[in-house]
Amino acid sequence: MKITQTLGLMALSTALLAACAAPPAANPPTASSQPVATTGVTVRVSIIPNTIGAPLYVAFVKGYFAEEGMNVQLFPVESGSDTFTTMASGNADVAFGGISAGMLNAVSRGIDFEIVAPLHTERPPVASPLVVSKRRFDSGELKDVAALKGKKIAVNSAQTATLRWMKEELAKAGLEVNKDVEVIALPFGQMAAALESNSIDAAILTEPVTTGAEQKGLIVRISEDFINGFTPTVLYFNKDWATKNPELAQKFVKAFLRGARDLNGDGWSDDKNLAAIEQVTKVPVAVLKVARHSFHDPNGVVPVQDLMALQAFFRTRGDLTYDTDIDLTRFIDTSYAEKAVAELGGKVEFK
Repeated sequence: MKITQTLGLMALSTALLAACAAPPAANPPTASSQPVATTGVTVRVSIIPNTIGAPLYVAFVKGYFAEEGMNVQLFPVESGSDTFTTMASGNADVAFGGISAGMLNAVSRGIDFEIVAPLHTERPPVASPLVVSKRRFDSGELKDVAALKGKKIAVNSAQTATLRWMKEELAKAGLEVNKDVEVIALPFGQMAAALESNSIDAAILTEPVTTGAEQKGLIVRISEDFINGFTPTVLYFNKDWATKNPELAQKFVKAFLRGARDLNGDGWSDDKNLAAIEQVTKVPVAVLKVARHSFHDPNGVVPVQDLMALQAFFRTRGDLTYDTDIDLTRFIDTSYAEKAVAELGGKVEFK
């Protein structure tokens, strides 16, 4: 196995660099630029090398894909929309990412794919907390969410689940998006500096960037319990690839779920798992040990209600270009996970 380390991460690379002192990034990779596999069947996987992809990284580094006869090549890109576009265009066979307004608009235009497993679930303390400048928190100016009335809050994109989470948290303090606060889109890697310079007043930040900024004394988490059991990201298959390679697609899900099972419960504290995540993300184990982590369903059950809830949210915001909601169940193929779970010995408790 080989990791293709031409990390064209743009904004996300900046985030990881700032938090974890990762090496400089090169230009974004394309499928055609990758080396030819020498052993096993090549499977091209488009990823964002942040920690929510942990089951994939654990399966990759521990050799679970290799055991199934695959030479998995990881293609790092900047965002979930990039992973989806790379997969949908045929430049990758597999991708993970979130349900965004842009992705849904593309689906309405006829893009075909399969959703085969959930990627990550958020539980308190969440891996994407609401944060403010430590200096302004310590001064008493921004002590809680209610203090954000009339302020600027940054999210990584105004068309992803992040904004929905922020809306729910603001509502607890009687605040509304766009009425009581101004929302701006900003790359994660720029948020800590923007908070320090007062360019923004708060942000929904992500791990491991949050822990890196916290350790530098730049930010304070003022809320990290506003999501509980919500799954915003999934594992996608290129439909044409999966149709032509059904056995390979099945084996991929099985290896992926082995990675998820390794992380279930106390698995995030296992040194081998942490080393695997570090190898792909370049986030030091010392940071991974203290950062808030995501959760990964060991049985691969896709919570369609969460995906549909995101679509409904984007519709209320006017972000969708189509009139009738898409029935996302027609893109979900549960057979891969069901067979994988049977081969792995049956269902286990999602801890």
